[in-house]
Amino acid sequence: MGLDNSQKNYIKRNLRHYSVSKIAGDLGLPENDVLDYLKKKWSREKYDKFMKNQHAARSTTDQTTASFSFLHFVRENRLILAYLALLVFVSYANSFFNGFVSDDIAGFAKNENIGHFSSVFGGPMHFSLSAFFQFFAFHIGGLHPFTFRIINIFFHLGCVALIYLLLTLSMNKRVAIITASLFAVHPILTESVSWISGGLYSMYAFFFLLSFLFYLFSDSNKKYFRYSVFFFLLAILSSEKAMALFLVFALYELSFSSLKYNWKKILPFFSISVFLLIIYAFKIGYRVSAVESQSYQAGGGMYNPLVQIPVAVGSYLKLIFWPAALTLYQTEMAFSQAQYIVLLLISLFFLGTVIWSYFRNKNVFFWLVFFIVTLLPTLTPFKISWIVAERYVYLGTLGIIVVVAMLFDRILKLNENAKMIGYFLLTVIIASLSIRTIFRNKDWKSEDTLWIATAQVAPSGQQIHNNLGDVYSRQGDLPKAVEEFKTAIEINPNYADAYHNLANTYEQMNQSDAAIENYQKALSINPKLWQSYQNLAQIYFNAGDFQKALENMKKALEIDPQNPQLQNNLKVIEAKAQGN
Repeated sequence: MGLDNSQKNYIKRNLRHYSVSKIAGDLGLPENDVLDYLKKKWSREKYDKFMKNQHAARSTTDQTTASFSFLHFVRENRLILAYLALLVFVSYANSFFNGFVSDDIAGFAKNENIGHFSSVFGGPMHFSLSAFFQFFAFHIGGLHPFTFRIINIFFHLGCVALIYLLLTLSMNKRVAIITASLFAVHPILTESVSWISGGLYSMYAFFFLLSFLFYLFSDSNKKYFRYSVFFFLLAILSSEKAMALFLVFALYELSFSSLKYNWKKILPFFSISVFLLIIYAFKIGYRVSAVESQSYQAGGGMYNPLVQIPVAVGSYLKLIFWPAALTLYQTEMAFSQAQYIVLLLISLFFLGTVIWSYFRNKNVFFWLVFFIVTLLPTLTPFKISWIVAERYVYLGTLGIIVVVAMLFDRILKLNENAKMIGYFLLTVIIASLSIRTIFRNKDWKSEDTLWIATAQVAPSGQQIHNNLGDVYSRQGDLPKAVEEFKTAIEINPNYADAYHNLANTYEQMNQSDAAIENYQKALSINPKLWQSYQNLAQIYFNAGDFQKALENMKKALEIDPQNPQLQNNLKVIEAKAQGN
Protein backbone atom coordinates (compact mmCIF):
# COMPACT_ATOMS: atom_id res chain seq x y z
CA MET A 1 0.00 0.00 0.00
CA GLY A 2 1.38 3.44 -0.95
CA LEU A 3 2.15 6.23 1.47
CA ASP A 4 -0.22 9.16 1.83
CA ASN A 5 0.89 12.79 1.49
CA SER A 6 1.07 13.29 5.26
CA GLN A 7 3.44 10.35 5.65
CA LYS A 8 5.59 11.50 2.73
CA ASN A 9 5.87 15.03 4.15
CA TYR A 10 6.84 13.62 7.54
CA ILE A 11 9.64 11.55 5.95
CA LYS A 12 10.99 14.56 4.02
CA ARG A 13 10.89 16.76 7.10
CA ASN A 14 12.70 14.36 9.43
CA LEU A 15 15.28 12.50 7.32
CA ARG A 16 17.98 14.96 8.37
CA HIS A 17 17.20 14.53 12.06
CA TYR A 18 16.27 10.87 12.59
CA SER A 19 17.05 7.39 11.41
CA VAL A 20 14.77 5.50 9.02
CA SER A 21 13.87 3.06 11.79
CA LYS A 22 12.66 5.86 14.08
CA ILE A 23 10.68 7.54 11.29
CA ALA A 24 9.08 4.20 10.39
CA GLY A 25 8.25 3.61 14.05
CA ASP A 26 6.68 7.07 14.38
CA LEU A 27 4.52 6.41 11.31
CA GLY A 28 3.64 2.88 12.35
CA LEU A 29 5.06 1.50 9.12
CA PRO A 30 7.53 -1.26 8.27
CA GLU A 31 10.98 0.16 7.66
CA ASN A 32 10.99 -1.29 4.14
CA ASP A 33 7.98 0.87 3.18
CA VAL A 34 10.02 3.99 3.93
CA LEU A 35 13.04 2.65 2.09
CA ASP A 36 10.92 1.70 -0.94
CA TYR A 37 9.59 5.25 -1.07
CA LEU A 38 13.14 6.65 -1.00
CA LYS A 39 14.26 4.24 -3.75
CA LYS A 40 11.50 5.51 -6.04
CA LYS A 41 12.18 9.15 -5.16
CA TRP A 42 16.00 9.16 -5.46
CA SER A 43 18.61 8.01 -7.89
CA ARG A 44 20.48 4.79 -7.15
CA GLU A 45 23.68 6.68 -6.32
CA LYS A 46 21.94 9.04 -3.88
CA TYR A 47 20.09 6.17 -2.22
CA ASP A 48 23.29 4.11 -1.72
CA LYS A 49 25.12 7.12 -0.25
CA PHE A 50 22.20 7.78 2.11
CA MET A 51 22.14 4.19 3.33
CA LYS A 52 25.87 4.24 3.95
CA ASN A 53 25.51 7.41 6.05
CA GLN A 54 22.50 5.94 7.87
CA HIS A 55 24.47 2.85 8.83
CA ALA A 56 27.36 4.93 10.19
CA ALA A 57 25.02 7.29 12.04
CA ARG A 58 23.03 4.39 13.51
CA SER A 59 26.19 2.76 14.84
CA THR A 60 27.29 6.01 16.49
CA THR A 61 23.85 6.79 17.92
CA ASP A 62 23.30 3.28 19.25
CA GLN A 63 26.69 3.35 20.92
CA THR A 64 26.02 6.80 22.42
CA THR A 65 22.52 6.26 23.78
CA ALA A 66 22.26 2.55 24.45
CA SER A 67 25.48 2.47 26.45
CA PHE A 68 25.68 6.08 27.60
CA SER A 69 27.59 6.46 30.83
CA PHE A 70 27.62 9.65 32.86
CA LEU A 71 30.91 8.52 34.37
CA HIS A 72 32.46 8.07 30.92
CA PHE A 73 31.16 11.48 29.85
CA VAL A 74 32.70 13.10 32.94
CA ARG A 75 36.07 11.44 32.24
CA GLU A 76 36.02 12.51 28.59
CA ASN A 77 35.03 16.09 29.45
CA ARG A 78 36.69 16.51 32.83
CA LEU A 79 38.65 19.64 31.89
CA ILE A 80 35.59 21.43 30.51
CA LEU A 81 33.48 20.39 33.50
CA ALA A 82 36.23 21.57 35.85
CA TYR A 83 36.28 24.91 34.03
CA LEU A 84 32.48 25.24 34.40
CA ALA A 85 32.66 24.31 38.08
CA LEU A 86 35.38 26.93 38.56
CA LEU A 87 33.13 29.57 36.97
CA VAL A 88 30.29 28.69 39.36
CA PHE A 89 32.39 28.65 42.52
CA VAL A 90 34.35 31.81 41.66
CA SER A 91 31.08 33.62 40.96
CA TYR A 92 29.36 32.45 44.14
CA ALA A 93 32.23 31.98 46.62
CA ASN A 94 31.52 35.30 48.33
CA SER A 95 27.93 34.19 49.04
CA PHE A 96 28.93 31.11 51.08
CA PHE A 97 28.68 32.79 54.44
CA ASN A 98 25.84 35.21 53.77
CA GLY A 99 23.11 35.19 56.39
CA PHE A 100 19.41 34.41 56.39
CA VAL A 101 17.45 37.19 54.67
CA SER A 102 13.81 38.00 53.89
CA ASP A 103 11.72 34.79 53.74
CA ASP A 104 14.69 32.86 55.15
CA ILE A 105 14.03 34.38 58.57
CA ALA A 106 10.59 32.82 59.02
CA GLY A 107 11.32 29.81 56.82
CA PHE A 108 14.55 28.75 58.51
CA ALA A 109 15.96 30.91 61.31
CA LYS A 110 12.69 31.13 63.28
CA ASN A 111 11.04 27.94 62.01
CA GLU A 112 10.65 25.60 64.97
CA ASN A 113 9.69 22.72 62.63
CA ILE A 114 12.78 22.93 60.41
CA GLY A 115 14.36 19.88 62.05
CA HIS A 116 11.17 17.80 62.14
CA PHE A 117 10.42 15.36 59.34
CA SER A 118 6.80 16.55 59.34
CA SER A 119 8.01 19.79 57.72
CA VAL A 120 8.68 17.81 54.54
CA PHE A 121 4.94 17.28 54.12
CA GLY A 122 3.90 20.92 54.35
CA GLY A 123 2.91 23.17 51.48
CA PRO A 124 0.36 22.93 48.68
CA MET A 125 1.71 19.73 47.10
CA HIS A 126 1.66 17.76 50.41
CA PHE A 127 5.27 16.60 49.86
CA SER A 128 8.03 19.13 49.23
CA LEU A 129 11.34 17.89 47.84
CA SER A 130 13.02 21.20 48.68
CA ALA A 131 11.89 20.82 52.32
CA PHE A 132 13.27 17.25 52.21
CA PHE A 133 16.75 18.54 51.33
CA GLN A 134 16.45 21.31 53.93
CA PHE A 135 15.58 18.74 56.59
CA PHE A 136 18.88 16.94 55.95
CA ALA A 137 20.78 20.22 55.69
CA PHE A 138 19.61 21.14 59.19
CA HIS A 139 20.73 17.81 60.63
CA ILE A 140 24.12 18.13 58.95
CA GLY A 141 24.98 21.72 59.76
CA GLY A 142 22.30 22.97 62.11
CA LEU A 143 20.94 26.45 61.45
CA HIS A 144 24.07 27.71 59.73
CA PRO A 145 23.03 29.43 56.46
CA PHE A 146 25.97 27.90 54.56
CA THR A 147 24.54 24.38 54.83
CA PHE A 148 21.30 25.47 53.20
CA ARG A 149 22.89 27.73 50.59
CA ILE A 150 25.39 25.13 49.39
CA ILE A 151 22.41 23.02 48.28
CA ASN A 152 21.41 25.82 45.90
CA ILE A 153 24.93 26.17 44.58
CA PHE A 154 25.28 22.44 43.89
CA PHE A 155 21.92 22.33 42.09
CA HIS A 156 23.01 25.32 40.01
CA LEU A 157 26.28 23.55 39.21
CA GLY A 158 24.26 20.45 38.31
CA CYS A 159 22.14 22.52 35.91
CA VAL A 160 25.27 23.93 34.28
CA ALA A 161 26.73 20.43 33.78
CA LEU A 162 23.43 19.08 32.38
CA ILE A 163 23.15 22.01 29.99
CA TYR A 164 26.61 21.23 28.67
CA LEU A 165 25.76 17.53 28.31
CA LEU A 166 22.37 18.16 26.73
CA LEU A 167 23.65 20.60 24.13
CA THR A 168 26.79 18.58 23.38
CA LEU A 169 24.59 15.63 22.40
CA SER A 170 21.81 17.60 20.66
CA MET A 171 23.74 20.44 18.97
CA ASN A 172 27.52 20.84 19.16
CA LYS A 173 30.23 21.21 21.77
CA ARG A 174 30.98 24.87 21.09
CA VAL A 175 27.34 25.94 21.56
CA ALA A 176 27.28 23.76 24.69
CA ILE A 177 30.38 25.38 26.22
CA ILE A 178 29.24 28.94 25.44
CA THR A 179 25.74 28.33 26.82
CA ALA A 180 26.93 26.58 29.97
CA SER A 181 29.54 29.29 30.64
CA LEU A 182 27.04 32.13 30.33
CA PHE A 183 24.45 30.29 32.42
CA ALA A 184 27.03 29.53 35.12
CA VAL A 185 27.75 33.19 35.80
CA HIS A 186 24.66 35.15 34.76
CA PRO A 187 23.63 37.51 37.59
CA ILE A 188 19.88 37.27 36.96
CA LEU A 189 20.14 33.74 38.40
CA THR A 190 21.55 34.84 41.78
CA GLU A 191 18.08 35.07 43.33
CA SER A 192 17.74 31.30 42.83
CA VAL A 193 21.25 30.54 44.08
CA SER A 194 22.40 33.10 46.66
CA TRP A 195 18.98 33.42 48.30
CA ILE A 196 18.19 30.24 50.22
CA SER A 197 14.41 30.60 49.81
CA GLY A 198 14.83 30.94 46.04
CA GLY A 199 16.65 27.61 45.72
CA LEU A 200 13.60 25.61 44.69
CA TYR A 201 13.86 27.20 41.22
CA SER A 202 17.37 25.85 40.57
CA MET A 203 16.25 22.55 42.11
CA TYR A 204 13.25 21.95 39.86
CA ALA A 205 15.29 23.13 36.86
CA PHE A 206 17.91 20.47 37.61
CA PHE A 207 15.38 17.64 37.78
CA PHE A 208 13.57 18.85 34.68
CA LEU A 209 16.80 19.01 32.65
CA LEU A 210 17.51 15.42 33.72
CA SER A 211 14.01 14.45 32.64
CA PHE A 212 14.42 16.14 29.27
CA LEU A 213 17.83 14.54 28.73
CA PHE A 214 16.44 11.05 29.29
CA TYR A 215 13.48 11.90 27.06
CA LEU A 216 15.94 12.55 24.22
CA PHE A 217 17.74 9.28 25.00
CA SER A 218 14.43 7.41 24.83
CA ASP A 219 14.29 7.96 21.06
CA SER A 220 16.90 5.22 20.71
CA ASN A 221 16.45 3.27 23.94
CA LYS A 222 12.97 2.95 25.45
CA LYS A 223 14.25 2.17 28.96
CA TYR A 224 15.25 5.81 29.40
CA PHE A 225 11.64 6.92 29.09
CA ARG A 226 10.88 5.64 32.60
CA TYR A 227 13.76 7.70 33.97
CA SER A 228 12.40 10.75 32.18
CA VAL A 229 8.97 10.36 33.80
CA PHE A 230 10.53 9.79 37.23
CA PHE A 231 12.67 12.94 37.13
CA PHE A 232 9.75 14.96 35.80
CA LEU A 233 7.81 13.93 38.89
CA LEU A 234 10.73 15.03 41.10
CA ALA A 235 10.73 18.41 39.32
CA ILE A 236 7.07 18.96 40.17
CA LEU A 237 7.62 17.84 43.76
CA SER A 238 10.35 20.49 43.95
CA SER A 239 7.96 23.22 42.78
CA GLU A 240 4.42 23.24 41.42
CA LYS A 241 5.64 25.68 38.73
CA ALA A 242 7.20 22.70 36.93
CA MET A 243 3.73 21.39 36.05
CA ALA A 244 3.64 23.44 32.85
CA LEU A 245 6.90 21.91 31.63
CA PHE A 246 5.17 18.91 30.03
CA LEU A 247 4.64 21.40 27.19
CA VAL A 248 8.40 21.33 26.54
CA PHE A 249 8.12 17.71 25.43
CA ALA A 250 5.25 18.64 23.11
CA LEU A 251 7.34 21.56 21.84
CA TYR A 252 10.24 19.21 21.13
CA GLU A 253 8.03 16.86 19.10
CA LEU A 254 6.53 19.82 17.22
CA SER A 255 9.96 21.27 16.46
CA PHE A 256 12.05 18.20 15.62
CA SER A 257 9.77 15.24 15.19
CA SER A 258 6.01 14.87 14.85
CA LEU A 259 3.50 15.76 17.51
CA LYS A 260 0.87 14.10 15.37
CA TYR A 261 2.54 10.70 15.57
CA ASN A 262 4.28 10.95 18.96
CA TRP A 263 1.58 12.60 21.08
CA LYS A 264 1.18 9.43 23.15
CA LYS A 265 4.69 9.93 24.53
CA ILE A 266 3.49 13.17 26.11
CA LEU A 267 0.57 11.54 27.92
CA PRO A 268 2.45 10.40 31.09
CA PHE A 269 3.82 13.91 31.65
CA PHE A 270 0.46 15.48 30.90
CA SER A 271 -1.31 13.07 33.25
CA ILE A 272 1.09 13.74 36.13
CA SER A 273 0.70 17.48 35.64
CA VAL A 274 -3.10 17.38 35.52
CA PHE A 275 -3.34 15.09 38.56
CA LEU A 276 -1.09 17.29 40.67
CA LEU A 277 -2.77 20.42 39.30
CA ILE A 278 -6.07 19.15 40.71
CA ILE A 279 -4.42 18.66 44.11
CA TYR A 280 -2.88 22.11 43.89
CA ALA A 281 -6.24 23.67 42.94
CA PHE A 282 -7.71 22.48 46.23
CA LYS A 283 -4.77 24.10 48.00
CA ILE A 284 -4.87 27.41 46.12
CA GLY A 285 -5.82 29.11 49.37
CA TYR A 286 -2.32 28.31 50.62
CA ARG A 287 -0.84 30.60 47.96
CA VAL A 288 -3.48 33.29 48.48
CA SER A 289 -2.71 33.26 52.21
CA ALA A 290 0.98 33.68 51.43
CA VAL A 291 0.19 36.73 49.28
CA GLU A 292 -1.98 38.19 52.02
CA SER A 293 0.65 37.56 54.68
CA GLN A 294 3.20 39.57 52.71
CA SER A 295 1.07 42.71 52.44
CA TYR A 296 -1.74 42.26 54.99
CA GLN A 297 -4.31 43.03 52.39
CA ALA A 298 -6.72 40.92 50.39
CA GLY A 299 -5.12 38.84 47.68
CA GLY A 300 -6.70 37.77 44.44
CA GLY A 301 -7.85 39.97 41.59
CA MET A 302 -6.79 39.89 37.96
CA TYR A 303 -4.02 41.39 35.87
CA ASN A 304 -4.74 42.79 32.42
CA PRO A 305 -2.87 40.33 30.13
CA LEU A 306 -2.37 43.05 27.50
CA VAL A 307 -0.30 44.90 30.08
CA GLN A 308 1.09 42.04 32.14
CA ILE A 309 2.56 39.90 29.34
CA PRO A 310 4.40 42.64 27.36
CA VAL A 311 5.71 44.12 30.62
CA ALA A 312 6.89 40.73 31.89
CA VAL A 313 8.46 39.51 28.62
CA GLY A 314 10.06 42.87 27.86
CA SER A 315 11.40 43.25 31.41
CA TYR A 316 12.88 39.75 31.50
CA LEU A 317 14.63 40.22 28.15
CA LYS A 318 16.01 43.57 29.34
CA LEU A 319 17.33 42.03 32.56
CA ILE A 320 18.91 39.10 30.69
CA PHE A 321 20.75 41.33 28.22
CA TRP A 322 21.46 44.18 30.67
CA PRO A 323 21.31 42.86 34.26
CA ALA A 324 21.78 46.18 36.03
CA ALA A 325 18.50 46.77 37.90
CA LEU A 326 18.42 43.49 39.84
CA THR A 327 16.26 43.49 42.97
CA LEU A 328 14.27 41.12 45.16
CA TYR A 329 11.05 43.06 44.49
CA GLN A 330 10.60 44.29 40.91
CA THR A 331 8.04 46.89 41.99
CA GLU A 332 8.72 49.52 39.33
CA MET A 333 6.00 48.16 37.07
CA ALA A 334 4.22 51.49 36.43
CA PHE A 335 5.24 52.79 33.01
CA SER A 336 4.51 55.84 30.94
CA GLN A 337 2.73 55.32 27.66
CA ALA A 338 6.02 55.64 25.77
CA GLN A 339 7.74 53.08 28.03
CA TYR A 340 4.85 50.65 27.63
CA ILE A 341 5.00 51.01 23.84
CA VAL A 342 8.73 50.15 23.94
CA LEU A 343 8.04 47.01 25.99
CA LEU A 344 5.16 46.10 23.66
CA LEU A 345 7.41 46.50 20.61
CA ILE A 346 10.07 44.31 22.24
CA SER A 347 7.45 41.63 22.89
CA LEU A 348 6.08 41.88 19.34
CA PHE A 349 9.60 41.64 17.91
CA PHE A 350 10.18 38.57 20.05
CA LEU A 351 6.92 37.05 18.78
CA GLY A 352 7.87 37.85 15.18
CA THR A 353 11.24 36.15 15.69
CA VAL A 354 9.48 33.07 17.04
CA ILE A 355 7.23 32.90 13.96
CA TRP A 356 10.17 33.46 11.59
CA SER A 357 12.26 30.81 13.29
CA TYR A 358 9.49 28.22 12.99
CA PHE A 359 10.01 28.24 9.22
CA ARG A 360 13.75 28.97 9.10
CA ASN A 361 15.49 27.46 12.12
CA LYS A 362 13.77 24.95 14.40
CA ASN A 363 16.52 25.10 17.03
CA VAL A 364 15.98 28.83 17.46
CA PHE A 365 12.21 28.28 17.49
CA PHE A 366 12.44 25.60 20.15
CA TRP A 367 14.60 27.59 22.55
CA LEU A 368 12.68 30.86 22.17
CA VAL A 369 9.38 29.12 22.89
CA PHE A 370 11.11 27.23 25.73
CA PHE A 371 11.70 30.65 27.32
CA ILE A 372 7.95 31.41 27.22
CA VAL A 373 6.80 27.94 28.32
CA THR A 374 8.90 28.07 31.49
CA LEU A 375 7.28 31.40 32.39
CA LEU A 376 3.67 30.30 31.82
CA PRO A 377 2.86 29.54 35.49
CA THR A 378 3.71 33.14 36.38
CA LEU A 379 2.04 34.75 33.35
CA THR A 380 -1.47 33.84 34.44
CA PRO A 381 -3.80 36.83 34.98
CA PHE A 382 -4.51 35.71 38.56
CA LYS A 383 -2.72 37.83 41.14
CA ILE A 384 -0.93 34.99 42.88
CA SER A 385 2.51 35.88 41.47
CA TRP A 386 4.59 38.97 40.91
CA ILE A 387 4.50 40.38 37.38
CA VAL A 388 8.30 40.10 37.28
CA ALA A 389 10.60 38.23 39.66
CA GLU A 390 14.11 37.17 38.73
CA ARG A 391 13.73 33.71 40.27
CA TYR A 392 10.82 32.98 37.90
CA VAL A 393 13.10 33.19 34.87
CA TYR A 394 15.88 30.91 36.17
CA LEU A 395 15.12 28.09 33.72
CA GLY A 396 13.73 30.36 30.99
CA THR A 397 17.03 32.27 30.80
CA LEU A 398 18.51 29.11 29.29
CA GLY A 399 16.35 29.48 26.17
CA ILE A 400 17.66 32.98 25.42
CA ILE A 401 21.27 32.07 26.21
CA VAL A 402 21.18 29.09 23.81
CA VAL A 403 20.07 31.36 20.97
CA VAL A 404 22.85 33.84 21.84
CA ALA A 405 25.35 30.94 21.86
CA MET A 406 24.11 29.82 18.43
CA LEU A 407 24.70 33.34 17.13
CA PHE A 408 28.24 33.35 18.52
CA ASP A 409 28.81 29.91 17.00
CA ARG A 410 27.94 31.27 13.56
CA ILE A 411 30.21 34.30 14.03
CA LEU A 412 33.12 32.09 15.09
CA LYS A 413 32.74 30.03 11.91
CA LEU A 414 33.02 33.01 9.53
CA ASN A 415 36.79 33.54 9.38
CA GLU A 416 39.86 33.90 11.58
CA ASN A 417 39.26 37.59 12.30
CA ALA A 418 35.66 36.94 13.31
CA LYS A 419 36.85 34.04 15.44
CA MET A 420 39.35 36.21 17.28
CA ILE A 421 36.83 39.02 17.86
CA GLY A 422 34.13 36.55 18.87
CA TYR A 423 36.27 34.85 21.52
CA PHE A 424 37.42 38.22 22.83
CA LEU A 425 33.80 39.39 23.19
CA LEU A 426 32.81 36.14 24.91
CA THR A 427 35.68 36.50 27.39
CA VAL A 428 34.66 40.07 28.18
CA ILE A 429 30.99 39.14 28.55
CA ILE A 430 31.65 36.14 30.81
CA ALA A 431 34.06 38.15 32.96
CA SER A 432 31.61 41.07 33.20
CA LEU A 433 28.69 38.85 34.13
CA SER A 434 30.83 37.10 36.76
CA ILE A 435 31.79 40.40 38.34
CA ARG A 436 28.16 41.55 38.35
CA THR A 437 27.18 38.28 40.07
CA ILE A 438 29.90 38.72 42.71
CA PHE A 439 28.67 42.23 43.48
CA ARG A 440 25.05 41.06 43.52
CA ASN A 441 25.95 38.39 46.08
CA LYS A 442 26.97 41.18 48.45
CA ASP A 443 23.38 42.46 48.42
CA TRP A 444 22.28 39.13 49.96
CA LYS A 445 24.82 39.28 52.79
CA SER A 446 22.37 40.40 55.49
CA GLU A 447 18.92 41.88 56.01
CA ASP A 448 20.45 45.37 56.12
CA THR A 449 22.44 45.07 52.88
CA LEU A 450 19.50 43.42 51.09
CA TRP A 451 16.90 46.07 51.87
CA ILE A 452 19.23 49.01 51.30
CA ALA A 453 20.16 47.58 47.88
CA THR A 454 16.53 46.76 47.08
CA ALA A 455 15.33 50.27 47.93
CA GLN A 456 17.91 51.77 45.57
CA VAL A 457 16.45 49.87 42.60
CA ALA A 458 12.78 49.61 43.60
CA PRO A 459 11.85 52.67 45.70
CA SER A 460 8.08 52.34 45.25
CA GLY A 461 7.66 48.98 46.97
CA GLN A 462 5.68 49.02 50.19
CA GLN A 463 7.41 45.90 51.56
CA ILE A 464 10.80 47.41 50.75
CA HIS A 465 10.24 50.55 52.83
CA ASN A 466 8.70 48.48 55.61
CA ASN A 467 11.79 46.29 55.76
CA LEU A 468 14.04 49.31 55.38
CA GLY A 469 12.34 50.72 58.47
CA ASP A 470 13.39 47.54 60.29
CA VAL A 471 16.95 48.11 59.12
CA TYR A 472 17.11 51.63 60.59
CA SER A 473 15.37 50.44 63.76
CA ARG A 474 18.06 47.76 64.28
CA GLN A 475 20.71 50.40 63.68
CA GLY A 476 19.15 52.65 66.34
CA ASP A 477 18.09 55.40 63.92
CA LEU A 478 14.46 55.52 65.10
CA PRO A 479 13.44 58.80 63.38
CA LYS A 480 14.64 57.36 60.05
CA ALA A 481 12.74 54.14 60.79
CA VAL A 482 9.56 56.15 61.40
CA GLU A 483 10.10 57.92 58.08
CA GLU A 484 10.41 54.60 56.20
CA PHE A 485 7.33 53.05 57.84
CA LYS A 486 5.32 56.17 56.98
CA THR A 487 6.53 55.94 53.37
CA ALA A 488 5.29 52.33 53.23
CA ILE A 489 1.90 53.50 54.54
CA GLU A 490 1.75 56.31 51.96
CA ILE A 491 2.27 53.75 49.20
CA ASN A 492 -0.38 51.42 50.67
CA PRO A 493 -2.66 52.94 53.33
CA ASN A 494 -4.02 49.44 54.07
CA TYR A 495 -0.64 47.97 54.96
CA ALA A 496 -1.19 46.65 58.49
CA ASP A 497 2.37 45.42 58.96
CA ALA A 498 3.76 48.93 58.47
CA TYR A 499 1.34 50.37 61.04
CA HIS A 500 2.38 47.64 63.49
CA ASN A 501 6.08 48.34 62.97
CA LEU A 502 5.52 52.09 63.20
CA ALA A 503 3.79 51.51 66.54
CA ASN A 504 6.76 49.42 67.72
CA THR A 505 9.09 52.28 66.88
CA TYR A 506 6.96 54.86 68.67
CA GLU A 507 6.95 52.60 71.73
CA GLN A 508 10.75 52.49 71.59
CA MET A 509 10.69 56.29 71.47
CA ASN A 510 8.42 56.33 74.57
CA GLN A 511 5.52 57.79 72.58
CA SER A 512 2.86 55.45 73.93
CA ASP A 513 -0.16 57.35 72.63
CA ALA A 514 1.16 57.26 69.06
CA ALA A 515 2.02 53.57 69.52
CA ILE A 516 -1.51 52.72 70.72
CA GLU A 517 -3.06 54.63 67.83
CA ASN A 518 -1.01 52.74 65.23
CA TYR A 519 -1.50 49.31 66.84
CA GLN A 520 -5.25 49.93 66.72
CA LYS A 521 -5.01 51.03 63.08
CA ALA A 522 -3.09 47.86 62.24
CA LEU A 523 -5.79 45.75 63.94
CA SER A 524 -8.59 47.56 62.11
CA ILE A 525 -6.98 46.38 58.85
CA ASN A 526 -5.87 42.95 60.00
CA PRO A 527 -7.76 41.72 63.09
CA LYS A 528 -5.61 38.55 63.15
CA LEU A 529 -2.43 40.42 63.97
CA TRP A 530 -2.01 38.99 67.46
CA GLN A 531 1.35 40.71 67.92
CA SER A 532 -0.43 44.08 68.03
CA TYR A 533 -2.79 42.85 70.75
CA GLN A 534 0.19 41.52 72.70
CA ASN A 535 2.06 44.82 72.47
CA LEU A 536 -1.03 46.81 73.43
CA ALA A 537 -1.35 44.60 76.48
CA GLN A 538 2.26 45.35 77.34
CA ILE A 539 1.69 49.13 77.09
CA TYR A 540 -1.43 49.02 79.29
CA PHE A 541 0.32 46.71 81.78
CA ASN A 542 3.24 49.13 82.12
CA ALA A 543 0.74 51.99 82.56
CA GLY A 544 -1.04 50.09 85.36
CA ASP A 545 -4.28 49.58 83.40
CA PHE A 546 -4.45 45.82 84.05
CA GLN A 547 -8.04 45.44 82.82
CA LYS A 548 -7.19 46.69 79.32
CA ALA A 549 -3.99 44.65 79.41
CA LEU A 550 -6.07 41.56 80.21
CA GLU A 551 -8.57 42.26 77.43
CA ASN A 552 -5.86 42.62 74.78
CA MET A 553 -3.88 39.59 75.91
CA LYS A 554 -7.01 37.44 75.79
CA LYS A 555 -7.68 38.63 72.21
CA ALA A 556 -4.12 37.71 71.26
CA LEU A 557 -4.66 34.20 72.69
CA GLU A 558 -7.93 33.81 70.81
CA ILE A 559 -5.95 34.22 67.60
CA ASP A 560 -2.98 32.05 68.65
CA PRO A 561 -4.23 29.84 71.50
CA GLN A 562 -1.21 27.48 71.49
CA ASN A 563 1.38 30.22 71.96
CA PRO A 564 3.18 29.49 75.28
CA GLN A 565 4.55 33.03 75.55
CA LEU A 566 1.04 34.50 75.38
CA GLN A 567 -0.19 31.96 77.93
CA ASN A 568 2.57 32.92 80.39
CA ASN A 569 1.93 36.63 79.83
CA LEU A 570 -1.77 36.13 80.54
CA LYS A 571 -0.98 34.44 83.87
CA VAL A 572 1.27 37.35 84.88
CA ILE A 573 -1.41 39.92 84.03
CA GLU A 574 -4.15 37.94 85.83
CA ALA A 575 -1.99 37.64 88.94
CA LYS A 576 -1.26 41.34 88.90
CA ALA A 577 -4.93 42.23 88.32
CA GLN A 578 -6.04 40.01 91.20
CA GLY A 579 -3.40 41.50 93.48
CA ASN A 580 -4.92 44.88 92.93
